Order: sequence, then structure tokens, then C-alpha cells
Amino acid sequence: MTTKYETHEHDVLIIGAGGAGLRAAISALAEGAKVGVVCKSLLGKAHTVMAEGGIAAAMANVDHADDWRTHFRDTMRGGKFLNHWRMAQLHAQEAPDRIRELEQWGALFDRTADGQILQRAFGGHTYKRLCHVGDRTGLEMIRTLQDRGVNLGVDVFMECTVSRLLKDGDRVAGAFGYWREQGRFVVFRAKSVVLATGGIGKAYKITSNSWEYTGDGMTLAYDAGAELKDMEFVQFHPTGMVWPPGVQGLLVTEAVRGEGGILRNKNGERFMEKYDPKKMELSTRDVVARAIYTEVREGRGSEHGGAFLDISQKPAEYVKKKLPSMYHQFLELADVDITKGPMEVGPTCHYVMGGVRVDPETAEATVPGLFAAGEVAAGLHGANRLGGNSLSDLLVFGRRAGTAAAQHAKKVNAPTIDSAQIEDAEREMVAPFQNGNGESPYQVHRDLQDAMQSLVGIFRTEEDLRKALEELEKFKDRAKHVGV
Repeated sequence: MTTKYETHEHDVLIIGAGGAGLRAAISALAEGAKVGVVCKSLLGKAHTVMAEGGIAAAMANVDHADDWRTHFRDTMRGGKFLNHWRMAQLHAQEAPDRIRELEQWGALFDRTADGQILQRAFGGHTYKRLCHVGDRTGLEMIRTLQDRGVNLGVDVFMECTVSRLLKDGDRVAGAFGYWREQGRFVVFRAKSVVLATGGIGKAYKITSNSWEYTGDGMTLAYDAGAELKDMEFVQFHPTGMVWPPGVQGLLVTEAVRGEGGILRNKNGERFMEKYDPKKMELSTRDVVARAIYTEVREGRGSEHGGAFLDISQKPAEYVKKKLPSMYHQFLELADVDITKGPMEVGPTCHYVMGGVRVDPETAEATVPGLFAAGEVAAGLHGANRLGGNSLSDLLVFGRRAGTAAAQHAKKVNAPTIDSAQIEDAEREMVAPFQNGNGESPYQVHRDLQDAMQSLVGIFRTEEDLRKALEELEKFKDRAKHVGV
């Protein structure tokens, strides 16, 4: 049956080419596996570039008292102790080595006076522990990993969307997808599959996430019989752009607060004194997001429904050096010079702490041969992720997933895939073409985003959630009848 379709065979297939996917590819290649990476857009366009502020690792280059135990404690505390403790431990212990690896592979970090990697403060972290490249850390990380992976010989399939995982009995056997450019179908056969597809941000109207963040990985895993957990834990980053409307939700990095930015309401009051007098602007993300939301709800918000974030009290040259991307972003998109005046910011859907349930040591899901790392996997962050922990998460568990997937591939025979699964997957993809007069899928998506934004936001009530569940049933029905 597979002869009817373009087919590719690998030991390890990685779905997603962000930090987690590329790091998994590098470690699987190191084990001698034949590795394929599938990505929905172009290589290098991954969402990892949106993580601008830095990579959290207790390297103690700036604050010499820092060590992995403090990082572990901060992570557990930030996640309200709902984290998987073992994942938090491995993450805190292994992050510094993963940073040194990146540096060996060519990543250029900002430096201290004596040549160490410079580290900055971030919300919820006791010490300055975010290794950074100005405010473009994620971009440097993607460039470095991509360069390394391509040099080692990974097969890359760009602009290809995977719609279903294929199975051989109870184990994973590959994936079915289509080329975005011309819609032709493609089958990938693999002994192990690593999910590295990121989050669910596009379920919300106001989000820092790109068009790709549509929960693909969780869906693929769930449909293949894997367990999900903690899906209710959605993080709203406290500072997204709120004006003009075209850029609503676009991320304003936490590094602005890490470098001394101050939050004020429309009356000029530094309101974080009320919500966390000890940590102020460097409180955890959930606390700062709720604080801004509360100020707006009680009538003290900015003109466009946010708060003012001001770093203009710092010297202009300092701001341009430390936050080059933010300086240009506001100047070009909002006509605001952040060295002279405040930015208008508000909460934006940013990250999901929930996802595929994985084993902390191997990152294997509850279905044999399926692995997950990065935002698509659950456990490390508990109920709230600390800034900077996502990038070290990608490195630590991306590496573990890639290694374990390659080792699993060595132990099993090549899978067989029955044709019925593939025909079924094809039918699902072709269905909307038969509904000539069906509703536009874009409209269903917009209505879903409106419902999620208003009913399943930062503050949730039973009444709103019950209403949201009713709405979701309607959206499911409408989605079955969309047309192209």
C-alpha cells in the first residue's frame, strides 16, 4: 500500500524543528541512528526564536552562591509544587552542561568582564541565572543547533504537516502527512517518533504564539493512545504588546523587567507593591499577569486595556545594547521610543505547561516508541513555568528524548503498517473538499479563539467553563462540516 505514496524510512522520526526537535536529532545522530526531521514551516523559523530573554542554568557566573538545588527549588516553587520533581531535578542538574555544549558548538553569549557567560535576573529566579545573547537568545540557539544538525547529516522535510501517527499493534510505526505546497500525501516509516511540536497558543485570540501553535503534538499523541496531563495549566505571559491591534499579543520579553523595567497603572502607581512587595516586577509570571489583569478590571488600566512598562529611566545606550530587538520592535510597530517613554503591555497566551505524559529519564510517552520533549511534553513546569526554563528544558529533555529514541530503534524490528490506517488518514484530509458549501474553517477557528479568550482566560469560574464546554461541542460539530 505504501508504494502508492511517497515514503521515507528512518530509525527516528522527529516531528518539529525547534530547539527540542533539533537537540533530539543531534543526540539521535550521535547514537548512529538514521534521523528525519519534519517541520510545518521552513527550517530556522521555529517558535524557539520567540524565547528572547535567556536560558536558565545555575552556572553561578554572576551570583556565585547559585547552584542546581536553588534552581530546583525555584522551579518547584514557581510551579506550585505540582511539577514532576524528578524532571525538575534532572533539568536543574543538567542545564549548565547543555549550555557549555551550545557554546562549544559556536553559540555566542554576552560576556562578563572576565570572559564568563553573562547571566541576568528573571522573575521567580533567586539569582541571576539567565545566559543570554542580548534579547535574541532563542534565535542564537536555533542557529547553533540547526548548523550542528545539518553538519551531522539529518534529513529535513520542510513545509510538511503531519496529521496522524501510524501504529503497528500498540507501538508507533511512523506518521502520515501532506506537503503544504501542493497537498500531496507522504508516509514516514520509523521505529521511534519524537514529538517536538510546541504548544496550543492559537486556541486563544491574544497570543504571543505563531500560526504553527495549534496543538498538533498533543492531538497526535492522544489519537495514538498516549496520556496527556496538566492541560488546564496555560501560562499567560504578563507582557505582550496591546497596541496597535495588528501586533496585539506580540511578546515583550521579561528581560525588560530583568534589566530594571517598572510597571505602572494609568495613575502612575507602581502597582506590583500591592501584589508582591518583595519581588515586585520580578515576581513569577502568573502573579504579574493576574496583577495587570486586576488593575485593568478595576479601572486603573492603560488606554488600550493594559499597563505601562517603563525602562526609560535607564540610559538610552544601555537599553539599546541590552534590548536591541525590543527597541526596534516598538519603534517600528508602535512608533514608541522605549528609551524615552513607556510601553503599553498586557497579558498574552504564551505557553502550556501541560502536554504528553513522559518518563523523566527517557522522555518516552505511554505508547511504546513515542517520545516527547519541549512544550509538547508535561511535567517539568507544574502549574506555572519560570522564564528561561523553557530553553533549558528543550536542551535537557531534547537530548534525553533523542538518545532514548535511537536506543529504542536499535532494539526493535522495522514496523509494518496496514493500508487501512493510511486510507483512513487520507479520507480525513480529503473530506473538506467534498463539502463544497461547508463553512469556512477560518471562521470556526476565530469563534473558538473568542470563546477561549472570554471563557477560559486568566481568571476562570465554573459558570464560564461549563459554557465553554457547551461551545466546544458546537465547534466540534461545525468542524466536521467545514468546506474548502
